[in-house]
Amino acid sequence: MSSPAPTQTKSISRTSQSQSSRNPVKSVLAMPPKWLHLYSDFITKNAHQVSQIESALRSLTYVIPGRFRDAEIASETLHSGVQLLSLYHDAVLRGALSKIPSLAPRIPSPHTRYTQFWTTKSKLYRRVALLLQIVQYTELLWEMAAKRRGEKIRWRVVIVLEAIKALCRLLLMRITNSRPLVTPVLPEREPLPPDEPQEDDGAALRELMGEEAHPMIQNTKAAHEKEWTMPRTGCSLPSLPSPRDVSSYLQSRVLTADDIKPAAKLLNTLSGSGQAAEILHILAPLIYAAALSRSKDKKSWAPWLLGMTIDYTARQLRDRSLRSTALEQEEWGKRYWAAGWWVMRGAFYENFTKGFVHGVQRRMPSLVSGILEDYEYLWENYYFSTSA
Repeated sequence: MSSPAPTQTKSISRTSQSQSSRNPVKSVLAMPPKWLHLYSDFITKNAHQVSQIESALRSLTYVIPGRFRDAEIASETLHSGVQLLSLYHDAVLRGALSKIPSLAPRIPSPHTRYTQFWTTKSKLYRRVALLLQIVQYTELLWEMAAKRRGEKIRWRVVIVLEAIKALCRLLLMRITNSRPLVTPVLPEREPLPPDEPQEDDGAALRELMGEEAHPMIQNTKAAHEKEWTMPRTGCSLPSLPSPRDVSSYLQSRVLTADDIKPAAKLLNTLSGSGQAAEILHILAPLIYAAALSRSKDKKSWAPWLLGMTIDYTARQLRDRSLRSTALEQEEWGKRYWAAGWWVMRGAFYENFTKGFVHGVQRRMPSLVSGILEDYEYLWENYYFSTSA
């Protein structure tokens, strides 16, 4: 049997290519990755504007409750969506830091160094931490949806979510070799330097207001902004700072002991009472939620005292353990501030805080009292609205 002629082979290949290019299924499947890549490029090039938009959307969720029917679900849906989207933006910007030096911070914070170390070293840590972060961002929305199907379903969802979070935290503690958890467990977005156009806008504004800089200062600034290229090696030296910014320039380049310490050593390994304190701290929300679900009286002190006792015991055991690093001190400070939410929970809120809030509402203007009234509905009816 004779083989097809070269012309026939070319025509067949062209026909197959044209058929594949006309296949709508393949073209549709190829579009989402392309869109995602374009969106990632847009986020990288407009990091400052994206951060401002996220902050504006979060602020919008603070004034939505009580404005229309089912406003709390709409507000929480928007808030959870913004949080999940910012989680994706953080991942995109972290990947672009090495490619765009202008976005990279001078010296990463200890929290960023520590969490980046574990997310890079352990794939399991990265997945568990991502699951924990997603649950924390959407837990109140899950509770609101479950409440529509009854109180029993609501408390089952609450306990399941607390159990998932406790399991994730215990796994993270195991992965990090019995080190305390940090908040949040994923790297945070580092503060970005201001855009150069903002400086130009400020100069233009001063010029319009008649506050032009002295020519000597302008010449000095222009001289400092220029880089000098060495004639023999071709390497360029960075520009010198302005004489007015020498102190801030030097302070931004000072290395502390934590800056040169290995990332894994930024937190001490727990043992004995310190490890027991961390486990109690992890299990306290789950135990409190289980006790609260069994109590039929909101003013009953038993669940609140049980949860508060476990939390206080964990703090006492932790104070006996070693805590010397700056990152540990920062984490303990966050936990002490988070303990303030106990005044908004359970029997303490029903017996004391609720009356104080009503007194504030009567003395405040109508706008402030209206906002407090809208949020009072969340504090009284949803467990995760006052969860630390």
